[in-house]
Amino acid sequence: MAKKNKKSTISVGVIGSGSFATAIVKILSGNCKTIHWCVRSEFVKGVIEQRKHNPNYLTTVTFNTRDLSISTDINEVVEACEIIILATPSIYLSDALEKMNCNYSDKLFVSAIKGIIPKHNDIVAHYLRDVFKIGFRNQAVIAGPCHAEEVAMERLSYLTIAAAEDQYAETLKDLFSSSYIKVNTSNDILGNEYSAILKNIYAIGAGMANGLGYGDNFQAVFVSNAIREMKVFLDAIYGELPRDVNESAYLGDLLVTAYSLFSRNRNLGNLIGKGYTVKSAIQSMSMVAEGYYAAKSIYETATEKKMKLPIINAIYNVLYEEKNVEKQFAKLTNKLT
Repeated sequence: MAKKNKKSTISVGVIGSGSFATAIVKILSGNCKTIHWCVRSEFVKGVIEQRKHNPNYLTTVTFNTRDLSISTDINEVVEACEIIILATPSIYLSDALEKMNCNYSDKLFVSAIKGIIPKHNDIVAHYLRDVFKIGFRNQAVIAGPCHAEEVAMERLSYLTIAAAEDQYAETLKDLFSSSYIKVNTSNDILGNEYSAILKNIYAIGAGMANGLGYGDNFQAVFVSNAIREMKVFLDAIYGELPRDVNESAYLGDLLVTAYSLFSRNRNLGNLIGKGYTVKSAIQSMSMVAEGYYAAKSIYETATEKKMKLPIINAIYNVLYEEKNVEKQFAKLTNKLT
C-alpha cells in the first residue's frame, strides 16, 4: 500500500470567504495540516464550524473543520501564518487590509485577486508595495485558468504560480498540487496579474457579443484579437519580456473566462448585450464582476500611453460613457482582423 503523503506544517492563511477563497481552502485542505481562514462575518464562521460548508458560496463543498482555524480578525490570521493568500474581491481588499496592524514584514503575500483596487486605481502588487511596503520578493500571484465551480467538482484544473523567488514558487506549487490541480510556475508576477485583469474585461465584451446574437465565428475572431491586444498592453507597460501570451496563464485564462457559463464577467456582458442597463445588470448579479471596475483603469492607462486597443475602448464606452452596445460592436467589427 502506498504511503499517504504527510500534510505540510507550513502555516497558511486565506483572507476572504467568496467562491474562489472557498475553492482555495478546499485545495489547500488536502495538503495543509491547518488552514487559517479569515471570513467576513461571525455568521459565516458559525455556519462553517457547525455545518461544515460555506453558507453563501460553493455550498456543496464540505470541510473537515479539524483542518480549519476560522476567524473574523485579520490580525489573528496574519500573525499565525507564514503565507497569506488574498482572495477577496478587489473592491473589498483595502477595507480588509487597512485593519492589519500586526507585524507582517516576514510574510509571503499571495494574490488570488483579479482586479484593480478602486481606492488606489492600481493592481494588487503595486498596492501592497506602495501602501504596505511589501516588496515584490515577498509577493506571489495565482493565475488560472481555474473556475472555482470546477474546483468544487474536482474537475481537472490548472494554476500558474508567479513569484520572484523560485523557492516561494516551488513551495506554493507543493501546497496547491493535487490529483485535480496541476500547477505551473512563472517569474512574471506583474504580467500574470495584469493578464488576469485584462481577461475579465475581454470576457465582458465576449458576453456582450453573445447577448447581441453574434455567433461562434465572431467570438473566435474576438478572442484572437483580444490576446493580441493583451500583448500590446503588457509589452507597453513592462517591455517585451520573455513571456509567451499563448501559455495557459494568459490565453488559457482568457479563453475560459470568455466562453464559460461560470464566468461572472461574461454573464455581466451577456445581460448588457440583451438590453439591460449597466447598472441593472450589475445589481442583478450575486457576485462581483471584476472586469467592470478594471475597465476604467485599464482604459485610462492605455489612453495615457497612446495604445491602440479597440476592444478595450468599445467596452469602456458601453460601461462608462453610456454608448449603445449594438452600435459600439458594429463599429468594432470593422476593426478586428
